[in-house]
Amino acid sequence: MNDIQNSTNKIVVIKDLVKSYGEHKVLNGFNMELFEGETVVIMGKSGSGKSVMIKCLIGLESHDSGTITIMNKNLDKMDADTLNDIRTEVGFLFQGSALYDSMSVRENLEFPLRRHIGKFGKIGDATPLVMEALESVGLPQTIDLMPEELSGGMKRRIALARTLILKPKIILYDEPTTGLDPITSKEIVLLMKSIQEKYKTSSIVITHDVDCARFIADRMILLIDGINYIMGTYLELSQSEDPKVKAFFKQ
Repeated sequence: MNDIQNSTNKIVVIKDLVKSYGEHKVLNGFNMELFEGETVVIMGKSGSGKSVMIKCLIGLESHDSGTITIMNKNLDKMDADTLNDIRTEVGFLFQGSALYDSMSVRENLEFPLRRHIGKFGKIGDATPLVMEALESVGLPQTIDLMPEELSGGMKRRIALARTLILKPKIILYDEPTTGLDPITSKEIVLLMKSIQEKYKTSSIVITHDVDCARFIADRMILLIDGINYIMGTYLELSQSEDPKVKAFFKQ
């Protein structure tokens, strides 16, 4: 057990999670824990259920059975208002950034502030919060640009800034380096690491990027056959002799 697990509390607990689409069972008793200040990387083949699990975690998808507890609250027992409050504490970096094309960078970042007024109240001038978030990702100069004026890497950074503006306790990253060139991917991974260190966030990272996992993971989980097939540090998993595990680390 690492120092994080020894010294902090569980912020997410998933027990025996099952999710099916018709006859196809995607998750078949998935379990995991996330501790405060920890980064857990989840890897699995395409279609293994990684993104489905993340969507179940924040209530975008319903699960068939099992339990999800976030900050000591059971997801199944939350009313709409409580779930909305929880979502302000859980940032979600979508695959592909998902910026609103018709909104400027400023408007994209202001949107969650307007949607979740319960956390900060009504804000007359959101510019200081927008600039703080943009400075955290190194792009304050983009505040009045449109998404079409940004590169792929810049869009990913702006999407991360939009996630950060609500100052979440947990950040969920869905394939944060997909579609980016190697240099930009490395920049995003370094940014994720610096944000975790600066804000002490807890993170779950869904990725196929072994280099990303090696750099940022406190622990890794391989999602195989709908379950948490194996868990451990990058070093532990990369040295496994299990053929199903070795397949993820072949260069």
